[in-house]
Amino acid sequence: MRPAIRVENLSKCYRIGGKKRPGRNFTEVVGDTARSAWSKVRRLADSSAAEVGTEEFWALKDVSFEVPDGEVVGIIGRNGAGKSTLLKILSRIVEPTSGGAEIHGRLGSLLEVGTGFNPELTGSENIYLNGSILGMKKREIDAKFDEIVAFSEVEQFLDTPVKRYSSGMYVRLAFAVAAHLEPEVLIVDEVLAVGDAGFQQKCLNKIQSFAGAGGTVCFVSHNPIITSRYCTRGVLLESGRIVCTGAIDKVLDAYQVSSKKISTLESNSSGSRIGIIRAVWIGKSCGSKCDKMDIDEDVLIKITVQVVEPINSARVGIAVNNTLGERSFVCATYLSDYQINKLVGSSEVSLRFRLPMLVPGQYTIDVGVMDDMNHMLQHVTPVASFQIEDYKNRLLTVEDQPRVFGHVIVPATWEISRA
Repeated sequence: MRPAIRVENLSKCYRIGGKKRPGRNFTEVVGDTARSAWSKVRRLADSSAAEVGTEEFWALKDVSFEVPDGEVVGIIGRNGAGKSTLLKILSRIVEPTSGGAEIHGRLGSLLEVGTGFNPELTGSENIYLNGSILGMKKREIDAKFDEIVAFSEVEQFLDTPVKRYSSGMYVRLAFAVAAHLEPEVLIVDEVLAVGDAGFQQKCLNKIQSFAGAGGTVCFVSHNPIITSRYCTRGVLLESGRIVCTGAIDKVLDAYQVSSKKISTLESNSSGSRIGIIRAVWIGKSCGSKCDKMDIDEDVLIKITVQVVEPINSARVGIAVNNTLGERSFVCATYLSDYQINKLVGSSEVSLRFRLPMLVPGQYTIDVGVMDDMNHMLQHVTPVASFQIEDYKNRLLTVEDQPRVFGHVIVPATWEISRA
């Protein structure tokens, strides 16, 4: 069966850092009468636009994947990974340097604010313009017009040129047009982040119903919760290359591992008193190092901290997050009524706890150190990771466990008596 989207060996190269040569003067152009008018115009353009000393930047390199009909695929990656470039090529806005992309079906796209509408035309005129571009007849657009207006919630501004719209108004109308003019493939960038929370949810519900009716969706989001909830498949990009494709949970796990390698250090300017988290060790409470735990395992974590200057009443804490970036739980010295009187030189801070029966999956650990004035000396995220397994098969074999069981499994005492 032919896929809705097929991308094969797609690459896009930009030239950056060059300086433009000065344009030719009028006398030089007029004096060149020996060549045809076309040659003169072409050479003038080439001479004024030619760049010297440029460097090549590959926004995409040898990207290949397929999206079957009816799938919702999330394009995932850090800033600069090539996500938006990929969507622009799929939307026929940017030409690839090599390779190709096939879209089978009528295409609707919503990229950055300002794309797809004529700013001089009114909201109503842009609705008809976009419909005609998609190949729809006027009577077909007429049949969808009221539905588009109702969804966008900008009825009173339909006769106003869209250049006077706020970014939120623009996105409302643009998404309504893209989603309602009967596309078969819908491409959406992170632009939905412009709208308010209520409208975002409205758009996501529309995407879900669109896919449920057999439509194909390809969209970018930096929100792993949204991506996990609405996508069935994922494509992980890193420096313009695909590093993982497949089921969305698998791709999100790979993204989490990839992000771990590029841990973000957020430190304040506390001068010589800044704290340094040297190492984090995780294992079982018996002392054996391990990064795979049962759902109710007793865990030991050791944090090695080094300070240049002694710190009185220091606070140390950890936060455990799931693959969606949601915080599962925290542990901190002050929450346990434990006081570190003084951190001096190199110290090892240990904590033991029983896991709160988290749903099996990959988890990451953030670590923070604060001084006696509650100033964050260092916050490292993520600094370590571990896997929770259901070794006793208490959860049986259930796909999509977070949605079925929630995030925490609560032990309970059960009994039955005759009513």
